[in-house]
Amino acid sequence: MLFALIREKLRPYTGFLAALGVLQLINVSANLYLPTLNADIIDNGVTKGNTGYIWHTGGIMLAMTVVQVCGSIGAAYTGARIAMSFGRDTRASIFRAVGRFSAREVNQFGAPSLITRSTNDVQQVQLLVLMSCTLMVSAPIMMVGGVIMATRQDAGLSWLMLLAVVVLAVSIALVVRKMVPGFRLVQSRIDVVNRVMREHLSGVRVIRAFTREDYERQRFDRATDELTDISTRVGSLMMIMFPLVFTVMNLSTVGVWWFGAHQVDHGGVQIGALAAYMTYLIQILMAVMMATFMFMMIPRASVAAERIQQVLRTTPSVQPPQQPVTPGQIRGVVDLDDASMQYPGADVAVLQHISVHAEPGTTTAIIGSTGAGKTTLLSLIARLFDATDGAVRVDGVDVRDLDPQLLWGHIGIVPQKAYLFSGTVASNLRYGNPDATDEQLWQALEIAQGKDFVQRMEGGLDAPINQGGTNVSGGQRQRLCIARALVAQPRIYLFDDSFSALDLATDQRLRTALAPYVREATVFIVAQRVSTIRTADQIIVLDDGAVVGLGTHDDLVLTCAAYQEIVDSQLGGAEEVA
Repeated sequence: MLFALIREKLRPYTGFLAALGVLQLINVSANLYLPTLNADIIDNGVTKGNTGYIWHTGGIMLAMTVVQVCGSIGAAYTGARIAMSFGRDTRASIFRAVGRFSAREVNQFGAPSLITRSTNDVQQVQLLVLMSCTLMVSAPIMMVGGVIMATRQDAGLSWLMLLAVVVLAVSIALVVRKMVPGFRLVQSRIDVVNRVMREHLSGVRVIRAFTREDYERQRFDRATDELTDISTRVGSLMMIMFPLVFTVMNLSTVGVWWFGAHQVDHGGVQIGALAAYMTYLIQILMAVMMATFMFMMIPRASVAAERIQQVLRTTPSVQPPQQPVTPGQIRGVVDLDDASMQYPGADVAVLQHISVHAEPGTTTAIIGSTGAGKTTLLSLIARLFDATDGAVRVDGVDVRDLDPQLLWGHIGIVPQKAYLFSGTVASNLRYGNPDATDEQLWQALEIAQGKDFVQRMEGGLDAPINQGGTNVSGGQRQRLCIARALVAQPRIYLFDDSFSALDLATDQRLRTALAPYVREATVFIVAQRVSTIRTADQIIVLDDGAVVGLGTHDDLVLTCAAYQEIVDSQLGGAEEVA
């Protein structure tokens, strides 16, 4: 998977790769030529006292050094550009892939793991690409060229060179074999640390309210200790490599001088040639060491690439149609025709045989106990999930046949958990309609009962909003999300328990102002309070995923036991007064 990922993402940069190869060839060739020039200076200049030859050959060496430096700088720049482009393109691919995921795939991977895969995992492979461009390309050239140049100097010591390379390669292979499982564990333990940290940050108020700081600290310590332990074991294996390389290098140096000295003594080789051979052997072993460094990185990068490919190759459960239907106009007629929804691996469907019809200009309310499937029903309409049985239709067309962008462009959803993006009040409100005017924004805020508090904020519409809307209260965040949906002016509104953070008076004012604004749209409201939904044109009562009541408030009070129970539980409170 590693090389498939690298090959796929580097295909657009073949020109840069070709330039990199040329630059590395120039760099290594100049580097390999220098020991031969040095040997000539020793044998033909120093030993013979020929100063002119020394100056002439030294000038050539200086020129070769300049060429080597230029080639090295050019190769480093080109390699860095290739690696950075690889990282950018891979992160973009992961982002696009996750953007196509349905809620099912997001829950399958989990947010902490997806973040780790798009950051840490990409960095691991990107670092391998960078080191490959700077080291791996030059290492084979250095090894092959070094062997050729060394053999030209003294073929009699070739057996020593071969022995050193084989011993080093086998030793490295044995160590790398043990490192791969360890790196896989390291990446999974990073996921755990990220998950614990995200849970701690997201639930910090709950943790403090229940005085669970010590427990959370222990949980985080346990996660980091497990990561430290496996990282230490893998690091210990990595540290073995350098002593191996330097041991083989030093023994090879001793061998060359030992056996080479005898050949010099017998006149079989000149001193300059032996010095050059020694330099070439060191260059060959240095190339092996560079390759060793690459081998140290490959196991972890392989694990990271495998995790990246899992995201890129995951097929979303919600697929766009091959030939999407694109009606000229969406009216907003919604039909659920015997629709059921069952999560993979679940024994029981979360929604069972739901049949509902909703027309534009009507409000359909959904009520039921926690876990009854209210949010899932709205998700089917918005096609965040696909029905496992039956069908969901908009204007008579199955949502699975509609162009997803067309469908989503005509749906305004206010989620159960109100979420705002970092930016300003205006940028959040224009999220579904970038061309909305300030007047439209103020109108939506007025309907959502948010105009007053926005006017009090410094900057008004330009007031800053932190990520997640953490600098506004829960009720304010909820009203801004409602206003955001209103600005988009969709044909279908999905309010998923969107009034729960509002007091009864604000709730009533909002619903009163909302009615004329959405009179031509189809409205679905999930709510827990009877006072919020009692004026709806029809109310769906869900119990364990099944419809146990469908009608108006007055009808259900008389005919539906489950609805009567909900009403009775709220009798005597302000809920029934509104």
